[in-house]
Amino acid sequence: IELKSGILNIFLKTGIVFTQVDLWIGLSYCDGKWNEVTVNKEGSVVSASMNELREQTLEPHVQQLKVNSPVYVGGIPPEIQKFYKELSLEQGFGGCMKDVKFTRGAVVNLASVSSSAVRVNLDGCLSTDSAVNCRGNDSILVYRGKEQSVYESGLQPFTEYLYRVVASNEGGSVSSAWTRVRTRESVPQNVPTPSRVHSINGYSIEVTWDKPAGVIGVIEKYILKAYEEDGPNVPITSSELTDTSMLTGILTGLRPFTNYAVTLTACTLAGCTESLHALNISTPQEAPEDVQPPTAISFPTFLLMSWSPPKTPNGIITQYTLYMNGVPTYFGNGTKYVLTDLAVFTPHQFLLTACTLAGCTNSSQVTLFTAQLPPSHVDAPVLTVLDSRTIYVQWKEPIEVNGILDRYIIYIANNEHNFTKWNVIYNSTELFLDFTIQQLFPGTEYLVKLAACTGGGCSISEASTAVTDESTPEGVPAPKAQSYSSDSFNISWTKPEYPNGIITSYGLYMDGVLMQNSSQLSCYAYGLAPWSLHSFRVQACTAKGCALGPLVEARTMEAIPEGTVDIFAIVDESREVQLKWLAPNKPNGKLTYTVLVTGLFYSDQ
Repeated sequence: IELKSGILNIFLKTGIVFTQVDLWIGLSYCDGKWNEVTVNKEGSVVSASMNELREQTLEPHVQQLKVNSPVYVGGIPPEIQKFYKELSLEQGFGGCMKDVKFTRGAVVNLASVSSSAVRVNLDGCLSTDSAVNCRGNDSILVYRGKEQSVYESGLQPFTEYLYRVVASNEGGSVSSAWTRVRTRESVPQNVPTPSRVHSINGYSIEVTWDKPAGVIGVIEKYILKAYEEDGPNVPITSSELTDTSMLTGILTGLRPFTNYAVTLTACTLAGCTESLHALNISTPQEAPEDVQPPTAISFPTFLLMSWSPPKTPNGIITQYTLYMNGVPTYFGNGTKYVLTDLAVFTPHQFLLTACTLAGCTNSSQVTLFTAQLPPSHVDAPVLTVLDSRTIYVQWKEPIEVNGILDRYIIYIANNEHNFTKWNVIYNSTELFLDFTIQQLFPGTEYLVKLAACTGGGCSISEASTAVTDESTPEGVPAPKAQSYSSDSFNISWTKPEYPNGIITSYGLYMDGVLMQNSSQLSCYAYGLAPWSLHSFRVQACTAKGCALGPLVEARTMEAIPEGTVDIFAIVDESREVQLKWLAPNKPNGKLTYTVLVTGLFYSDQ
């Protein structure tokens, strides 16, 4: 379908049959009013009409028309036009269209059915200039000169203009065809404030507005924006509405019980403009969201319950309800409550309900325990002596644990410490019921007690006693031999460093001969020669055997030498005498000699 030079041309090709209808309309349509064009095919008859004018043709061989591809109105895209070069199509339609209907009566909104459509159904596209401009014989001179391009300003926005070029010389002139051009749209001006805002619920509102006046161009979309009052100048939520025939929209994503300022933004292809003023609205309350479960500070027989307000209250909290094991135990608007008379370390199920005037919301369910206590009673451990250095300890789990058993601790002491110093020999969370104590001392009495612990503390049993098997002593000391006269010793010693049992006797060896065997720690030896050397060794015995200590030597005290000293004098020279003597028969000590000389001594005068 083509309108050119006052003729409405219809070209129809079905199969190999080509049909053409030409309707002469002149310039009757250039009256600034809407014109109705109808193209009809009924069987072999193809007709075209505009207003009161009509033309038809009969083509017996024309085939049935089946449309199975996109329908282009006002022009076709360049990429498709190249496949129909034989039609010699002109450039697209440059006017306005509305109320396009097909056979079945469907009305098409050309501005919305396709994003690639040429802009038709344009508000305000007709003007009083149309009757002048479309005739083409009242044109305005834009440029005269020798350049091949010109820039024209001062045009009206979103207005169609026709241009042609006349080339002249002294021999005459030639004109180009008319070229249609439409200026771009302008940004909307004076966008009104929304006329009415109605709350659907706490999360969405319905906004109604009036169509902006004086918009030059097509409104592509409306944008609703909601700002939080006294908040940052950034919209909390917005909604784009592309169906510009609707003047009502829904804005979602709001928060209940909040004050908002709602604005309207209108957009053309040239840009958007937001209303200068906003319409205020307060969203209603809703049931709370994100209700947090309660927490508790645990004690053995009571719980100090507490909870925080919902993260999203959605209104004013009117009441909290605390459920324990499915039964409500607290009603009110407080955030703390004490539950008493509870069993030790017992689980309880809790759930919190928070309510506003709009409704109530439950938290998730949590399990909270009362606090632990130490076990009520711990039996004394059972001790089994395995050998002289090992004791096997066994015990039972407490009957009343009062919590979760955390660890066992074994304390040990022996009578060397007077039972006052207890040492931890075992501390484990493995919760075994036995333990072997090694590297003990033989023949020693040990006291062992058991501690069982929970998160609430430890309970300690009574002490059990066991004596390790005896062994031969170790660390038998060296004796101390002290002589206070020339014929006797006082010998003394101490207990072995490790008796390894009960010492039954001590033996004292002097010069390899056992001279005393008793429980005494001392001995007196007499009748010895003065300054005589003797060796001593102590032997300590238990029921399992004896052990010897180190050997020590000592001498008796010295006495006066016994016997005579025989002396011999040999005269060597006139002034020298050599003396020799023999030791006494019984020196009775370490001898030193003193020579006494009497007589007349020579001296130089």
